[in-house]
Order: sequence, then structure tokens, then C-alpha cells
Amino acid sequence: MKRLVAAVALWIGAALPLHASVEITEVTTPAGFTVWLVEEPAIPAVSLEILFKGGTSLDQPGKRGATYLMTAILEEGAGDLDALGFAQARDDLAASFGFDASDDYVSVSARFLSDTTDEAMALLADALAAPRFDGDAVERVRAQVLVGLRGDAEDPDTVASTAFSEMTFGDHPYGTPGEGTIDTVAALTRDDLLAAHKGALAQDRVYIGAAGDISPEKLAQVVDALMARLPETGAALPPPVAPNFPGGVQVVPFDTPQSVITFAQPGLDRDHPDYFAAYIANQILGGSGFEARLMTEVREKRGLTYGIYSYLLGKDQADLLIGRASTANARAAETIDVVRAEWERMATEGPTEEEVAKAKTFLIGGYPLRFDGNAAIAGIMVGMQAGGLPIDYIASRNDRMAAVTVEDVRRVAGELLDPQALTFLVVGQPEGLEAGN
Repeated sequence: MKRLVAAVALWIGAALPLHASVEITEVTTPAGFTVWLVEEPAIPAVSLEILFKGGTSLDQPGKRGATYLMTAILEEGAGDLDALGFAQARDDLAASFGFDASDDYVSVSARFLSDTTDEAMALLADALAAPRFDGDAVERVRAQVLVGLRGDAEDPDTVASTAFSEMTFGDHPYGTPGEGTIDTVAALTRDDLLAAHKGALAQDRVYIGAAGDISPEKLAQVVDALMARLPETGAALPPPVAPNFPGGVQVVPFDTPQSVITFAQPGLDRDHPDYFAAYIANQILGGSGFEARLMTEVREKRGLTYGIYSYLLGKDQADLLIGRASTANARAAETIDVVRAEWERMATEGPTEEEVAKAKTFLIGGYPLRFDGNAAIAGIMVGMQAGGLPIDYIASRNDRMAAVTVEDVRRVAGELLDPQALTFLVVGQPEGLEAGN
């Protein structure tokens, strides 16, 4: 009990803002894995983040949801321990593990005390390399996933996301939910989960970041032990896909008092030299805060919605500029008209000097707030690796943002924003709009 109380205090401390600069050390393990580390010995705890490239997009035909379900069962027994035994061993160490799967990645999060590093990492290694997939655990987690899928079918926001993905990506893995469907999840077998595990968790697609009280030498030892029993290569990654943006409005009838409006067009790759200018342009158009043009025009002036936003969405195989709003069915058509008008205005006129200055101040000033603890730092580092960003990106990011000029943002807004490609998908019973409009 004393260890658990101490651990709670440590996690609270680890969540406090770090005021020192973030100094990243690149560690190469004896087995050849690259790990980024931020040492922070002041708190005797470690946060470890791991990404395996591929994610739910690796599901085989007819097996949609296999990677998602497999990931959800990794902590339900491993090695010699069943689900209860594993949970007890984890709790005795005051450690925590998290597993998740998205379109492009399987993510693993671990938090543990420095003095239990060996024990905690041995437990995690079993979860990664030797999950049991016991029948009772599989059926229990499958039932939970199925409950979620049935609820999703009644949720207009999820229906909108599913319909938008299908319209945009077609038969590419991005075109269907990574969680699977009720039929595909119900049909998955233990062999399907074993195949998904072998395909998704492999040495050739891993990114690792760590922050906390651990030395480079110890971290290298830990990482090699975690990876040692995983297959060297995983399943083939899916190909790039060109998103389908035909323009106009697509309507998906759904019995709900509000229409959910998703709008999107082609985006910009994170490696593009104009990315920062595009990021600033979107912040002005539909980014966070009440000063964004869409929020001002759609909510503040007309009261059409509680909230509206847009953002650059970079997937491994496609790049989008996407946004969403909800509004009363009777006002969906008006909302779309306003969004179109603002899209056109930003593309043709660009932002003002004041808008660019405010956006840059907001984006530069808010960046340090992301580094609010070891877990956040480890997550940012592993995301940087997966995104191909240089190790000095944290130090250089704000300078690169500050260097963007008003002329840069105006030019990129004119080149990127495409009112003809801007496509709307509406889920609801919008008045004045028809399916296929």
C-alpha cells in the first residue's frame, strides 16, 4: 500500500510542468534500435512510449477489427499469468500500461518506478511478445467491443466519421473503421488475433521514446529485451491513397435533430516546405480559439453552431484539410454556405497582417505548454520520430514558425485552399439538401 501511495504522488509530480529545456539524447541499442531519451532524474519514475507502424490498416481482407481487438487483449494475460494474475503483478509494481490501435500505428504506453524497471519491463515484454489470448479473455473483450460498435451505429458523429471515410478512401483500409464491424468482429478467431499480433508488432517498424529517471545504458538494455522476442518483419504496409473529393454535398439520412457536417479537401504533407505557412493559415481560418474566421462567422455572428473547427490531418498514406460542425437541420444549408464563403475569401484575399501576427503569437506561445510532464515528452518524441522530424525540432520549431511571413501565408492559402474540391458530407435530416446534392 505504501508503494502505491508513493506512486500516486510520483505520477502527480510527473504531471507538473517541466521548466528546463528539453534535451534529447539519441540512444542506439546493441541490437540496433534507435531510441530518443530525455533524462529527468529528479523524479524516480519513467515514461516509455512505443509506436509500431501500420496499425489497423494492416488488417487482412475480411478480418477488419483484428488488430484493434488484438491490441485490446494484450494486457489480458501474458506468459504464465492469466488476466487476473497479470493485473495483480502490474498493480504490485505500481506500474501502468496502455495499448491502443489507430489507422497507422499500434501504440504502447508504460509508466513505472525506476527501482522496479526490470520487473515492470519483464511484464511488458511478456504482454508484447507472449500474450495468451485465453478464450474467456477474448470473449470478454470482444463483447465490450461489440457493445461499442452497436452504440456507434446510433451515434451521429461516429456515423458521420464512418460515412466520410468510406466516401473519401473507398476500398483502402482507411475507408472502413479500424474497430471493425459487428459482423467482422463477431467472426474473428484466436488464429486471426495471432496473425494480427505477428503482423503488427514487429522489429522493423518501431519508434521509441522515453523520459524520466533512466540512463542511456539502462534504456538500451530495456529496449533490446522488449524487442528480442518480436518478429523481425511485420505485415506489408498499405499503399498511398488519393482521397476522393468530388466537391458538392453528400447527405446521409439519419434520424437526429441536428445535422453533423464534415467538410474536407486535400491537405499538405508534413515534410512540405510550406507546411508551417499552411498551419498558420488554418489557424486563422478554422483553428482553435474564438478568433478563427469560421468560429466568428458561423457561431458568433449567426449562432449556427456551438463549435466549428478545421485542421490539417496527416495520415501515413494521405493528407487532408478537414473540419466539422453540428447545427440544427433547418440551418445546415446556411452553415455550408458560410463555410464555402469563408473558404473562398481566405483563398482569394488571404489573411490580414493582424491575423497572421495573432496566430503566430498563439501557436508559438502555446507550444511549451505541451511539454507538461514525462509522459507528454515521451509521446512527443516518438511522434517526431514517426513523422520523420529531426531530433532538434523542439528547439527549432518556434523559430521556423516565427520566420513565416504574411506573404507566405497569403500565397499558401491561395495555393492550398480549393473551394471546388471542398466536399461536404452531412449526416442528419438537413432541410434544403438532398442525398447526392
